Amino acid sequence: MAVMPRKVKYRKAIKGKVRGIATSGNRLHFGEYGLKAIENGIIRSNHIEACRVAAARKMKGSGKIWINIFPYKPVTKKPAETRMGKGKGDLSHWICPIYRGKMLFEISGVPEEFAKIVCRLIAFKLPVRTRFVTRMGAHA
Repeated sequence: MAVMPRKVKYRKAIKGKVRGIATSGNRLHFGEYGLKAIENGIIRSNHIEACRVAAARKMKGSGKIWINIFPYKPVTKKPAETRMGKGKGDLSHWICPIYRGKMLFEISGVPEEFAKIVCRLIAFKLPVRTRFVTRMGAHA
């Protein structure tokens, strides 16, 4: 089940660069514990889904998890062994550009040690480096 927008204004987007620091969504809003990105990068929709499944399996219905990222940007790809030109390729997948400092996931309703274990499992599935944060040390 791929996570993607229902409707977008433009089917194809410019690639762009992922530079800078997250100015919004950079602190805990919902949960007591969170997973914060400490480097820039892109996260694909299948990464987010893998994280969600891993967290849900580990938590077994206890506590609550919030996913603060959504893949809104389309990425195109031309078929293999195709000559240059002839326009931009077809839509391949959806991504979410991640800026350092962005709070990716939040957890509440579980002990801190267990939240750390869950966040560690989630971090293994992500292509960006992350840090576990708590309400007390949310600025870390």
